[in-house]
Amino acid sequence: MRRHCAVGADIVPSFESFPLRAELLANLKSLAYDEATAIQAATLPEALNGRDILAQAQTGAGKTAAFALPLLNALQVKRFRIQALVLCPTRELAAQVAAELRKLARQIHNIKILSLCGGQPIGPQIASLEHGAHIIVGTPGRIEDHLRKGRLHLAELRTLVLDEADRMLDMGFRDSIDTIVEACPAKRQNLLFSATYSDAVRSVAASYLYKPAQISVEAQHQHKNIEQRFYRIQDGDQRFEAVLLLLMAEHAESAIVFCHTKKEVQECAAYLQQHGLVALALQGDMDQRDRDRTLVRFANGSATVLVATDVAARGLDIDDVQLVLNCQLSRDVEVHTHRVGRTGRAGGQGLACSLFTDKERYKLEALSEARGLEAELYDLPERGLLQQDAPQPRMHTLQLDLGKKQKLRAGDIVGALCKDNTLSFDELGKIDVLPMTSFVAVQRNKASKALERLKSGKIKGRQIKVRLLRR
Repeated sequence: MRRHCAVGADIVPSFESFPLRAELLANLKSLAYDEATAIQAATLPEALNGRDILAQAQTGAGKTAAFALPLLNALQVKRFRIQALVLCPTRELAAQVAAELRKLARQIHNIKILSLCGGQPIGPQIASLEHGAHIIVGTPGRIEDHLRKGRLHLAELRTLVLDEADRMLDMGFRDSIDTIVEACPAKRQNLLFSATYSDAVRSVAASYLYKPAQISVEAQHQHKNIEQRFYRIQDGDQRFEAVLLLLMAEHAESAIVFCHTKKEVQECAAYLQQHGLVALALQGDMDQRDRDRTLVRFANGSATVLVATDVAARGLDIDDVQLVLNCQLSRDVEVHTHRVGRTGRAGGQGLACSLFTDKERYKLEALSEARGLEAELYDLPERGLLQQDAPQPRMHTLQLDLGKKQKLRAGDIVGALCKDNTLSFDELGKIDVLPMTSFVAVQRNKASKALERLKSGKIKGRQIKVRLLRR
């Protein structure tokens, strides 16, 4: 069976039409999750009946809830064993999936969800595993490591989820996935989600899924709210200057620049920084601390540009990206669609600009044919823009040395900064409280005042270390 769904179909089912447990329905209502998205509407009936799922859907389609709800619906809380495992390609996506699972499960008491990802200290993970869990979310390499060393046991697993399977396979995780699947019970439900149906994905599906319901959802980012422009450049040496010109011309407060390689990411970010932009690089060799800091600064508006590879940017959950810039056209039409879909989300307007040389024109033709897209060619902005001051972000970020482990809450930070009318609530931005550290965005012209307020004061009765993150 293969089911094809068009986003925006006339009939949009409510979650109450699905046989979900009462706690889940009550929580969905409290979260204002009234109507299912296309991927949820197509997946839930089959998954709730226990069928394996092979689903194609882009990021932003609502796929996390599509597998999380069946998984939570089948969970036996009183049976304190690992009953579900969700594999994700990156730490960032794993963190988002774990957070969404916790949000969807918050009215089902005593559920323990544990995240096991590479690039993070292994000691706390070992300690957490000793105390058990119901659901594990993690990256294949770290899950395999825990399995091999006998710290993780999947004998009572009931549900296995492969999220963004194409990216996991692109990143070379097939052997790790094979090892993990071999450690799972033969009788289980498998839910596989992928942006593309590559040969590698078909191979995994054929090996591990049993008579799956095949579901395909049209990409949401084919909607008219995203304008696509294409710019011909003379050669590769012109790329970074072209990127800078477009960023200067559009004055976007939030832009993602995609490059093919880690080296190009670093070089492009450095070039933009030299010309006055607050640009951050995101690539796979960064440690978790630096990745967290980079993503926080971009998401909270204290960095204007994020330069990233496709793999590093996979799973980002940032709704207000105004501009996507493709430093090169991708050879893969699906990858291009995925990049473009980073803008124009949550019903907003978006702009995607792509650069190509004459040697790369075949990629443009392939994209036009595959997507029925009439590519509009534009001239680059005038070089005189380079003499202007680069646009600056509205916010600065302060980093505190307290986090969830010290029982810190966002309200504690707000209270410390707004005490005695030092700052108003409107002068604060996004607050991120991580396990051992926290970040708060503050309006640029109030950042020094906020820094001094936190340095001279206390939070939860203790002096704290705080610093202003600069480029």
